[in-house]
Amino acid sequence: MSTTPLPEGDWIRGISIREPYAACILAGAKTVENRPARWRTGWVLLHTSKTIDQPALRIPLIGRTIRGRQLVTGAVVGIARITGCHQDPDGAPFCSQWAHPRAWHLVLADVQELPLPVPARGQVVPWRPSPDLLDRVFQQLPAFRP
Repeated sequence: MSTTPLPEGDWIRGISIREPYAACILAGAKTVENRPARWRTGWVLLHTSKTIDQPALRIPLIGRTIRGRQLVTGAVVGIARITGCHQDPDGAPFCSQWAHPRAWHLVLADVQELPLPVPARGQVVPWRPSPDLLDRVFQQLPAFRP
């Protein structure tokens, strides 16, 4: 266990993602998250929104990826680092099978799943987690240091 304290201030944000897409990220298969606007790089809490995209459960790529995984809603389920944010040029091949056209693609790395989900409220836009929420998340990841 590290005794180095976590940074103070604005070093981490929350990102809310609908299931089953969050489960695909946690499984390590989905390394690109689609957003309508550019995001900054850095660490994010992976939060699951309160709804499940039911039609997405019928997509074979998603079904294979989440097989045997529980779909959690309304909780922080992990952390990840956004290492890049880009749009694919018109007519170019997509950077990932998960990428959508005309979306900003957040490139995710260093994904770590929490042993237990932490119930929390999220937002569509990048949101600032409370100190209490960060304490509850990082109690489960005692060796984590950004």
